[in-house]
Amino acid sequence: MIANILTVHKSTISRELRRNRGLRGYRLKQAHAKVMQRRHEKLKTHLPLTTWAVVNTLIEQDRSSEQISGRLYEEQGVSISHEWIYLHIYSDKRQGGSLHKHLRCQKKRRQRYGKQDRSGRIPNRTSIDDRPAIVNSKPRIGDWEGDTIIGKGHQGVVTSHIERKTKYTVLTQSNTKHAKSVCQSIVQRLIPYRNQIHTITYDNSLEFSEHQNIAQTLSANIYFAHPHSSWERGLNENTNGLIWQYLPK
Repeated sequence: MIANILTVHKSTISRELRRNRGLRGYRLKQAHAKVMQRRHEKLKTHLPLTTWAVVNTLIEQDRSSEQISGRLYEEQGVSISHEWIYLHIYSDKRQGGSLHKHLRCQKKRRQRYGKQDRSGRIPNRTSIDDRPAIVNSKPRIGDWEGDTIIGKGHQGVVTSHIERKTKYTVLTQSNTKHAKSVCQSIVQRLIPYRNQIHTITYDNSLEFSEHQNIAQTLSANIYFAHPHSSWERGLNENTNGLIWQYLPK
């Protein structure tokens, strides 16, 4: 009956009662205390406190969880996922700690209403659906992702371009977000890499309306991700998160 009410399998209820009951039967507070104790003991058996001290130090240096995970593995052979580090940060926050203040994204997500899809106003755009399959597997150097970072009050623009295989990043500054100005700054900055550019994938920002001029000057093929599909340029989005940390608005 309990399983039906909670819409879970009956074995789930049996396991909960078996693992968390005491001498006086199953009591809520006691069961919760047992769970938290096992969780704490599990953490201690996996990683020593000295390792968590290193993690805390790197967090306070404004390193991302992904960076910390990779660094510990490369330098110390310690395997710890970035999800685990996030859980550690939020656990510290619940206990009144300040590690969460070093996360890059501090603002609350807000739902937007009535947002106009402006992708149709970019002339002659080529969809990411038509991009060669070789780009996805990343066997070569020369496939890039691009995006813009708009300054405070819409004053000034930084354009980021990231090469997918090497993660090499090129930043370009423009005084305005007008398409011609952005195009001019991109071309000027990327000309030295012309021989290492096969494709560029952008989002649907109007700043890239002059994409045909960019493609012609750099002898590259330019594609556009689907609207509201930032995961199709995941490397670019993650890199921008790092850039925002050091170039705040």
